[in-house]
Amino acid sequence: MSEPLVFREASVDLAAITANVAALAAHVGTPHVMAVVKANAYGHGAEPVARAALAGGADWLGVADISEALALRDAGIDAPLLAWLHDPAARFDEAVERGISLGISTLGQLDAVTDAATRVGTPARLHLKVDTGLSRNGLAAGDWDTAFTAASALQESGDVIVEGLFSHLSNASPADDAAQREGFETAVRTAARHGVSPELLHLAATASAITQPESRFSMVRLGIGIYGLSPWSDATPEIALVPAMTLRGRVANVRRVKAGTGASYDYQWRAGHDTTLVLVPLGYAEGIPRQASGRAEVWIAGKRHPVVGRIAMDQFIVDVGDAAVGIGDEVIVFGDPATGAPSADDWARAAGTINYEIVTRIGQRVHRRYEA
Repeated sequence: MSEPLVFREASVDLAAITANVAALAAHVGTPHVMAVVKANAYGHGAEPVARAALAGGADWLGVADISEALALRDAGIDAPLLAWLHDPAARFDEAVERGISLGISTLGQLDAVTDAATRVGTPARLHLKVDTGLSRNGLAAGDWDTAFTAASALQESGDVIVEGLFSHLSNASPADDAAQREGFETAVRTAARHGVSPELLHLAATASAITQPESRFSMVRLGIGIYGLSPWSDATPEIALVPAMTLRGRVANVRRVKAGTGASYDYQWRAGHDTTLVLVPLGYAEGIPRQASGRAEVWIAGKRHPVVGRIAMDQFIVDVGDAAVGIGDEVIVFGDPATGAPSADDWARAAGTINYEIVTRIGQRVHRRYEA
């Protein structure tokens, strides 16, 4: 029996992810590589992407929340794993017990994790995060001496293992990144004076990992690049990367209309001539950005066609002109531009956003299919 038509599908090429990780790892040449699989691997699927990234040479995985880390452990993934963004009321017991490394951004978190390690009877594995200018989470420079002194004592007592020290660049300008890198190096020296000299020093994400060798240290955190997308809105990486996600739909209806006919809410578009409109059952509930109404294109029947009218919660309309298109025909919303289809970057430009958001926001009604 043939497979039923799937109205909404995101196919994910796991071989592309493996190859992207391998290419990036070879380029950066650091002793360690972390693949960032937070937010359900930027919408691609955390467990399968994690396995594909490890196959490509990553030896660490990174997530934001402890719940994301625990889900990977529950899936049987036992690779080194860092979680770094914590609820103020978080209890760290299970994370410590299951060998999840924890990013520490405040003195309060250091105390809470130490308490958890005492209850569990297992040393907590820590990566101390320092704020070097992004002004988000991370130990403020005024707290470095106190935090490093406490961490050193906790290491000596066996309550914690300080595995890493890390921060994050703003990518605002070369001068800003250089200033942040200098701040990070100051933090590393300050930690060493207090007896904290971890093996893992990580500052660079995909953009700086590719272009700033001096920011690589002993590990890089690879996020958007492993999914085959550029970290820059106005440039492509010097490394050949393959977009891993292709978002597809099926034509749900076909309607021939006369010139002057309006389409979708507000009639922001009217047909300039007799034409054929087709309905695609994806909308902003699936993560299709409403801001791209009347600006984006999709691939149908071997050609790009414009999205017209307002994108709605569950559907949008495409003007296919006189093309021979029928109900059930495949629609590629975005994918690998090498095939001729629009890319996530094309949709990002149409919506006034970035490719990160386009792939990450793809909703749960969209079936994920994985290609090895």
